[in-house]
Amino acid sequence: MDIIVCIKQVPDTKDVRLDPETNTLAREGVESIMNPFDRHALEEAVRIKEELGGTVIALSMGPPQAEAVLREAISCGADEGVLVSDRAFAGADTWATSYTLARAVVTLGNFDLILCGKQAIDGDTAQVGPGMASQLKLPYVTCVQKLRTMDETGLVVERMMDDGYDVVRLPLPALLTVVKDINEPRVPSLKGKMRAKKAEIRILHAADIGAEEQCIGLAGSPTKVVSVFTPKPRGNRTVFSGTPAEQVEQLFAQLRDIL
Repeated sequence: MDIIVCIKQVPDTKDVRLDPETNTLAREGVESIMNPFDRHALEEAVRIKEELGGTVIALSMGPPQAEAVLREAISCGADEGVLVSDRAFAGADTWATSYTLARAVVTLGNFDLILCGKQAIDGDTAQVGPGMASQLKLPYVTCVQKLRTMDETGLVVERMMDDGYDVVRLPLPALLTVVKDINEPRVPSLKGKMRAKKAEIRILHAADIGAEEQCIGLAGSPTKVVSVFTPKPRGNRTVFSGTPAEQVEQLFAQLRDIL
């Protein structure tokens, strides 16, 4: 079973800043981590490999420093790390990112399954996984909380819903996005860390994946951030004190006065 796991390096949520000139995330001098949802996708890929055999390729799109999360993925059980990196990719929205990653997948060749985290914690759009599936014309399921069965022809998964879950059967090759409920990620072993340190990260540029210039980066992004600002305070505010029952009475009294 040959699996590709998409991994994103994201700013630590404790230190997120915006560039006021470009209206994009400022990454210089900001500590970066592996996107938490992608960590669960990686763990599931390694578990499938351990059960059914095959390979796991960790794929990331980003600047050169994103090599760090790929080495971390290798330390956790991935066989190889591939970084899609080019200045031409800068400023890509979810459509351009989906296109770029899909082109990278085509370049890598045959695969049975693509796993992604449900969403990245910096953008929270949850669009790249489905966008890749659309570009690659693959069946896909989002918000997978459990992989029930899997063989060479297909798989059965549970998709998390607001009021429970759906059971979905789909053929291979396919793409899944997973939620944190699916597993508990492992801690890298010392042997894994040593292997990751020596691993060679494959770099793919725009020309290597046959990307069209008008489809990547800012030029290929149909959505753009026009402005970023802090909302102004709206009106006066009232703080209620006392027990919950007393606060409720105070709230009712104020609403009666307004209405």
